[in-house]
Amino acid sequence: MRSTSLDLVKWLAMLTMVIDHLRYLWPEATAGLFVVGRFAFPLFCLGIAANVSRSRPGDLYSENNFRYLSWLLAFSLIPEMPYRALSEMSNTLNVMPTLMLGLIVAWSVHHSDRTGLLLGLFTLTVSIALHDRLMYGAFGVLLPATMVLAVQRPGITWLIPAIFSVLANSRDGWIGAGPFGTWWAMATTFAAPMVGLWLLRQKITQHIWPVGRWGYYFYPGHLAVLALLRVAL
Repeated sequence: MRSTSLDLVKWLAMLTMVIDHLRYLWPEATAGLFVVGRFAFPLFCLGIAANVSRSRPGDLYSENNFRYLSWLLAFSLIPEMPYRALSEMSNTLNVMPTLMLGLIVAWSVHHSDRTGLLLGLFTLTVSIALHDRLMYGAFGVLLPATMVLAVQRPGITWLIPAIFSVLANSRDGWIGAGPFGTWWAMATTFAAPMVGLWLLRQKITQHIWPVGRWGYYFYPGHLAVLALLRVAL
């Protein structure tokens, strides 16, 4: 059954991601765009956590999970070229490898059998080894798993992804935010998971255009468009 609230979370994730990336075209507005953009990654992680939580515990090696992982693997590779064109000075990979590894760790929390836990531990070990190359690092890989806990046990657990969201974003050094913007960026980063979790629990009656598999193409597509616009401008 399709979740309208989850589609809303996905739309907000994509919108705030685009707003964040407008920094490459509008550098003088970096501080404000950066602050708004702190919503994007936590909301994408929440989307993964919501999908994982809806699957049957113990059914790790399913066709749906294989398909899900395959799409994330493919789109860990496809966006790398447009990402490099837009952010040539970046020392990290595009965000999709972080989300792909985060999916596996989230599975290990949801399907908490011996095999799942070993898979999660191995994935986390790989993530720690690749920490400097992964966007949002190992803390970012852990964020979807903390979201799974928060989705399944609402309440005080919502603070866990909020803390991990700050830890994952802290490696950015709150670039370009300035003293005042730094506090806004940190506050937004902390609040983003809880705002998303609250939205996910709302019963939304308005029609929202579903975010299907085309959403995978949106990421490399918007990077390519912004890279071309930057050259043109």
